[in-house]
Amino acid sequence: MEENEKAPVDLPLAYRLLYPRNVVLVSCIDKSGKANIITLAWSMPVSIDPPMVAIGLTPRRYSYKLIRETGEFVVNIPTMDIVRETLFCGRRTGIEHDKFKEAPLTPLPAKMVGPPIIKECVAHLECKLRREITIGDHTLLIGEVLTAHANRRVFDERFDIKKLKPILHMGGDNFLTVTPEMVTPQLPEDSKRS
Repeated sequence: MEENEKAPVDLPLAYRLLYPRNVVLVSCIDKSGKANIITLAWSMPVSIDPPMVAIGLTPRRYSYKLIRETGEFVVNIPTMDIVRETLFCGRRTGIEHDKFKEAPLTPLPAKMVGPPIIKECVAHLECKLRREITIGDHTLLIGEVLTAHANRRVFDERFDIKKLKPILHMGGDNFLTVTPEMVTPQLPEDSKRS
C-alpha cells in the first residue's frame, strides 16, 4: 500500500474523521430543580459577539428534554483527573441514575442559570438556549453564554496545557489528552485571512 493511498470509510464512522474532539460535561435540570449531566464531544463555539456555543444532542436523550423544558444549560470543561466520572455520565441515563451522587461529582450553584456547575471541572459556560436546528438524527442546541468562569491556575486567555490535561474523545470508550508542546507558525506579513 502506498503511503498516501486512501481507503474507504464506512459512512456511519465518517464523523470520526473529525476526531479527537474535546469532551464537555453539560449540566441541566428538570422543572423541579433535579440536576442531570450528559457527556458530549459534539460542542463548539458559533459566535464571539454575542458569545454563543452549540451542543449536538439526539432528541431521544433525557438531557435534551430537560434543556428544552428549562431553556438553560452549563457547559463544564472536565480534565483527565475525572475521565472515569466523565465516561460514567455518558453511559448512564439521568432517568434512572443520579449522576452527581453516583459518579460522584459535586454540584455548585451557577451564577446566572438554574443548572449547577460541576466543581471538579476547570471551567464553566452558563448558557441560555436561544435556538435549535434539527439536522438528521441530532439537534444543535445553541446557547448564548451569559457568563463564563475558569480556574485561574490553568486559564489566562488560553489553557495552560502544562497544568491542564483536557479530555479528548477518540470514539467509543477511548480517550486521550494533549501534550504541552504548542506550535505558533509564523506566516509572511502579507498573508491575509481567508
